[in-house]
Amino acid sequence: MKELNPLLHSQLRLAVMSILMNVEEADFVYLKEKTESTAGNLSVQLDKLSSAGYISIEKGMSGKRPRTACSVTSEGRKAFEEYVETLKTYLGI
Repeated sequence: MKELNPLLHSQLRLAVMSILMNVEEADFVYLKEKTESTAGNLSVQLDKLSSAGYISIEKGMSGKRPRTACSVTSEGRKAFEEYVETLKTYLGI
């Protein structure tokens, strides 16, 4: 049986990817609220996903406030879809 992608198997990274698969982009505050994670932990996990090429991170300003927007890349979309298919084989679906 194929092994589950360890990068996506982390609870927080899987949650982030699941959210990003359904939206064009999401900002840091939205992801933090939806995942109920701490800012520090979310930041570390976003860096890991970005380093793997699974998400793109765009930093900018929204008025006078910093804004970090994340979106899934085509490579990330493919990895997530493969993860789901592999999970289905484990579940016998």
